Amino acid sequence: MDNISLADDAAVERIQLAEGRVRPRRRWGATAAAAVLILALGLAGAHHWTGGEQLAARPPPLPQVTVSRPLQRTVQATRQFLGQFSAVDSVELRAQVGGTLTAIQFRDGQIVHKGDPLFVIDPRPYKIELEQALAELQTAQAKDALSDAELWRAQQLRRTDFGTAESVDQRNADKRSAQAAIQTADAAISNAQLDLEYSRITAPFTGRIGAHLVSVGSLVSGSRGGTSPTTLLATIVSLDPIYLDFDMSESDYAAYQQVHHGTGEPHDNVAISIDGDGDFNRHGTLDFIDNAVNRSSGTIHARATVPNPDLSITPGQFARLRVALGPPEQVLLVPAAAVVPDQSQQIVMTVAPDGTVVPKQVQVGELYDGLRAIRGGLAPTDRVIIDGLVRARPGGKVTPVIGKITPGSSDGTR
Repeated sequence: MDNISLADDAAVERIQLAEGRVRPRRRWGATAAAAVLILALGLAGAHHWTGGEQLAARPPPLPQVTVSRPLQRTVQATRQFLGQFSAVDSVELRAQVGGTLTAIQFRDGQIVHKGDPLFVIDPRPYKIELEQALAELQTAQAKDALSDAELWRAQQLRRTDFGTAESVDQRNADKRSAQAAIQTADAAISNAQLDLEYSRITAPFTGRIGAHLVSVGSLVSGSRGGTSPTTLLATIVSLDPIYLDFDMSESDYAAYQQVHHGTGEPHDNVAISIDGDGDFNRHGTLDFIDNAVNRSSGTIHARATVPNPDLSITPGQFARLRVALGPPEQVLLVPAAAVVPDQSQQIVMTVAPDGTVVPKQVQVGELYDGLRAIRGGLAPTDRVIIDGLVRARPGGKVTPVIGKITPGSSDGTR
């Protein structure tokens, strides 16, 4: 009876399960398997977490930097100045005779040579003036010949008592007047020839000409003496050699005088950098220092003459020049990139014997072959970081690698 009842209960449960009215009964076998799986996963996670802790506890490697002792060199004490180029010769081309402009014989901005034709003003009126002056000369010469004949006759008549002394004097006066007329005619010819010459304007020296300021067909006014307004035609500047003008402070000028034993006579060679990259590959001669200090600025004007055979320098350009202001001295040299600006200070990073990064405040000087001169704050035995500054932190530890400072290279290291 009980067996029938259990079978019926199982059948009822299957029917209810099929109709979705009851949930299936859990089996202890499945539950036990799930518990074992969860326990295994927990043990594996705990083991992984313990290994991560061990990896995190291992210290990272120290950053690597390149170090070198500074170079010791004897260099000339110099000072850099900012200068501006100017032309040795600069001329405004103005008309010296008036008339109609008939030709422009150059290209704007062209290099012209001394004597090259530039402008032509209608020369016909001045040719006419020259022909008139020549005709006046012929008239004066004819009158002079007549005065000679009349004077001879008057003198002959005076000897035979058929003439008077007054007649001889009159003929002498006519002779002198004819000679003066010849001189006047000669002067008129020279004046007409000069006007005709000035109708053709040529280059007064070799240089670069600017843009023409008048056009063909324009009526220009001219005056040789500059007593009346004249027409500006163009400008021309010389290029070789060229001046480099700059100003010295009073203290720099005093140091310069000491180098020259108080005479201050300029005769030094100067190094010049045009591109602003610190490459002083051009040279000139400091040949002029003004005779007074400017009261308003406290500076004195100086000038160097610079050869410009390739005509690559143009008046108005700026450049830096290096002038000797003291005797040779010994300095320490490091790559320019090794000097780190810190507000108003200059810092060099060094590495102590224990590998600690130690910043040092230094006094910097000029650049020599791409290296910065250090005039104070650094010892010859200091190990300066020349590469890897981004990995160095003051007070931190680093792994130093010995490098070498090389003058003249792009970064000063090798």
